[in-house]
Amino acid sequence: MATARTVLRDRVRANRAASRARRETAQAARRVRTGARSLTTHVIALGAAPETVKGVVKALQGVAKTARTNGLKGKRARIRRSFAGAKRVVKTVYRYTREQVRQIAEQYKPRKAEYKAIRAALIAA
Repeated sequence: MATARTVLRDRVRANRAASRARRETAQAARRVRTGARSLTTHVIALGAAPETVKGVVKALQGVAKTARTNGLKGKRARIRRSFAGAKRVVKTVYRYTREQVRQIAEQYKPRKAEYKAIRAALIAA
């Protein structure tokens, strides 16, 4: 039996999580407007569900890799991150403008309905 206290606590937690998700989407949208960002940031800025972001981004990264060989080059950056226990490993990443993401999305041919919706939104943006 749930008491009023536990109901309120759960409601507060759910509201806080929803607010955090809205804030992350708004921040990503602002960042995308101001310059070149990662593919992940572009997809998050659309307000995509967190479960689908990783799958779409991995697919777009594969398309971007082939697009790089065909002349579509993102802005290269080097970051330091911890990977599998190794501290501050230098990794090369690529950042893309909205126009470059649109070109990558045009080459992307998804099968899932959610991914098709995200592709359409990336092309329209």
